[in-house]
Amino acid sequence: MRQALVDDTEDVSLDFGTEEEEELALRKSRIRHPLATFFHLFFRISAIITYLFCDWFSRSFVACFVTILLLLSFDFWSVKNVTGRLLVGLRWWNQIDEDGKSHWLFEAKKSSPKNRASSTEAEAQIFWLGLIVCPLIWTVFLFSTLFSLKLKWLALVIAGLSLQAANLYGYIRCKLGGNKNVTKAASTYLGQQLFQRTLWTNNDGKRKSFR
Repeated sequence: MRQALVDDTEDVSLDFGTEEEEELALRKSRIRHPLATFFHLFFRISAIITYLFCDWFSRSFVACFVTILLLLSFDFWSVKNVTGRLLVGLRWWNQIDEDGKSHWLFEAKKSSPKNRASSTEAEAQIFWLGLIVCPLIWTVFLFSTLFSLKLKWLALVIAGLSLQAANLYGYIRCKLGGNKNVTKAASTYLGQQLFQRTLWTNNDGKRKSFR
């Protein structure tokens, strides 16, 4: 009887490590924000395709110019305000103070398990690939416009290159300063502005009382 029980038992190896690794690989390759990923590439690729083949669709230069400029504007807004925050957890903006000085502010999500799970490596790769490749394409358009003497497209190409280079510059600054607490820097800047305003109001009140 004992021998039968011993024969019936088998050693079963529970390999939890491989299951966790497979699940982690699936999470990294999964796209959690398909709509944001789609529009991250849609507007900028549409602008490039329209620029290349606009003569096939319409002979009106004004219509092609306005269409491409609208696509570039939609791309700039969506990448700056939506896709960067969702796909890589980065955000940048420009603020002008009372003296007319321009301040670039950069913000990155803190590295926590919850924030890491909100975006995946596949989304980050798509984000950076589209962010870097498209300005290079517009740089090629700039040189081709100059060499072919198609100067009527020069303003549009410069606008496209400027808008996409601004997003690239802003997100590179966010990435380089991601380990620093940029939120503290922004709050410090806003605190200084509030402090200056209180000083101005106090000084105005003293002047009025003195009069």
